[in-house]
This record gives sequence, structure tokens and C-alpha cells, in this order.
Amino acid sequence: MPLFYKRSFAALMMLAMTFGFFHLFITKNSFPFDFERLHIFLFNLCAGGGLILFHTRRNLPRPMGMKLALFMLLSLLFAFSAFLESYVPAMLCASTLAILVESERIGRFSFFPVDFFKARIPVDQKFHQASLLCLSMGLAISVLVMFNESYGNWISMEKLTLNTFFLGFSFPVSLITMSVMFQIIGDNRIRLTRVLKNIGFWSVNLGVIIFFIFILFEWPSLQLTISLILFGAVLLILILFLQDPMQAQQKAFLTSGMLFLVFTGISGIAYILLEMSALYSYESGKFLLKMHSFASLYGWNLSGLVVIMRYEDFPIRLHSRNLIATHWIVVLILAPLGYFSPIFAVIATISYIVLLEILFFSARSLHDKVHPHVSGSTT
Repeated sequence: MPLFYKRSFAALMMLAMTFGFFHLFITKNSFPFDFERLHIFLFNLCAGGGLILFHTRRNLPRPMGMKLALFMLLSLLFAFSAFLESYVPAMLCASTLAILVESERIGRFSFFPVDFFKARIPVDQKFHQASLLCLSMGLAISVLVMFNESYGNWISMEKLTLNTFFLGFSFPVSLITMSVMFQIIGDNRIRLTRVLKNIGFWSVNLGVIIFFIFILFEWPSLQLTISLILFGAVLLILILFLQDPMQAQQKAFLTSGMLFLVFTGISGIAYILLEMSALYSYESGKFLLKMHSFASLYGWNLSGLVVIMRYEDFPIRLHSRNLIATHWIVVLILAPLGYFSPIFAVIATISYIVLLEILFFSARSLHDKVHPHVSGSTT
């Protein structure tokens, strides 16, 4: 990937984390807009969506091209328009982005996702197409939600807001990460393993869709049930990933990412149980919720995006174990504390910027470049 694009994606991710702490310094009384939107959109949609598109176009003669540049521009316009509650330009941008992503999906796969139902299609390709489809559908649904919230008022539901649906932009990043995981370990000729991979694929995709429906209708007991099923699917995918004999630096990062995902499953279930109890209040669950969201956004999702960004570079010259340990400290300790404390916010932001600089711009190893299917350094 050219240095300009690497710098652009890194800058978006750095800004995303920074905006996550702006509420400590600029109050809603002086500036009545929600910085949480920028925090989510810049990371998941602008950086995450851009890298999904780049990964889809990776083998084309001009993978960057006008489409990627247009996606980056329109996603930024969408993010800031939605942040400033200027919904007409936001809806126009989201509609165009949905068409752009769909054109890439149809060009790479097909109009109707028939591959989902074919046993012979590798699971990594299914996850890849699902990521693009989820991204385009998320953008299209956000248009309807913005129109309903601001102009239409067809459906009156407390959870049917953009602030609920922007969380859905995290899901395409999760799916593309799982695609890369299964691409690295390759297809397996053992029938049981292939069946289990497809069970993992359908459990994750259907589970998240059903979970969002239960959130909209505010059915906590059913949310708990589907969360347990999703947690089981995550454990299944982790076991399938770990049992593969391939050893490479990418696998260490993705395993760490999956452990972040396991943590989000545990913290999500714990939050739902707390919400169902008599002890629940927004304040009592706030820190747990922030640990959950930071682990999802800057733990699991970042792990996958780093591997996509450095896809052809591995092995890279760094000490994986120390860096992974630092990643966990920043995401699960410094960042959640930073949400409540200006001092920790500054420490978390600086630590995160240094972490990204090392992850994205450390030199390649002196050894020859390693193809994703070939063993690499784990040091």
C-alpha cells in the first residue's frame, strides 16, 4: 500500500480515538453535537470501510483507483454531516456509498449472494462477500433511519435512531477480519471442519442480525440468549483458527484480536445481566460498557485492520508479544480510564498513536516476504 494511503488510514484511526475523549474538554452546553458519532464513524466506516474496499480491490491493476478515493471522500463527508446533524447531505453521501460498495461486491461476486449457500465455496470468500453486503446494507438502512428520525416519523421506537445503527458499521470490519483469518489458514478438506466453518459463518451473520432486532424491540432476555449463541460461535471460530498448524506473525495478531472478541462477548453478556438486575443504573454499567466498546473497536477490529494494512509486509520487524501486551494495556485500561479522566485520556491517546506508528510503519523483516499461507516469524 502506498505511504500516502497508509498515512491517511492511520490519521483517521488516530482522530477516531481522539474524538472519543472530546466530551471531557468540550461540553454539550457549549457545543451540542455528539462526538461519539465521529469516534465511531471515522474508525469503522471511513478507515474500516476504506480498508475493506482496498482489500477487495487488492489484486486489481489499480487497487487504489478513483473508487477508493471517492469512498474515502464521501465517507468523511457522511461522518461529519451526520455528526453535525445535517441529514440531507448525510443521506446523499450514504446512498452514493451504498451504490459504490454494491458495485464492488457485484463485480467481485454476484448480484444475489448465492455463494453463501454453496458448500464448495471457501468460507473466507463467504465472509468477504458478507462484509461488503453488510456495509452496503448498513449504509442504505442508515438513510432510512435518518429520514425516519428527522422527517418521516413512520415508526416510533426509542432505539430506532442513528446512534443505535452506527454501531452496525463495526460488523463489516468484523466480517472482513474473519475472512482474512480463514484465508490465512486456507480451506480444509476434512468434511467436519468445513461443516463447522460454515456453522460459524451462519451463526455469526444470523446471530448479529437477530441481536439487532432484539435491541430495537428492547427484549433483554432474548438479547441474552442470542449473545450466548454468538459467544459460542466466536469460541468455535477461535478453536478452528487455533487448531490449524500454520504459524505466522499474522496469526499471533489475529489470535490476540479473537481474544479481544471473546472479552467483548463476556463483557456484553455481563452488561445485559446487569441491565436485567435491580442494581442497574446507567452510571453503574458505564465503565463496563466502555471497556466493551473499546475492546471491540480498538482491540478486535484494529487487529484485523492491521493485518489487512500490512498484508504483503509480514513478517515485520517488531517483537509481537511485547506489542500485543501493550495493545491490551492501552485498550482495556488506559482508554476506558481516559473516557472519564482527562489525564488518562492524554496518556491513552499518546500511547495509541505510538502503537499505530509501530504497527503500520515498522520496517519489514530482513527475511524474504512471507505469503499469508506460508509460515513466518512469531517473535
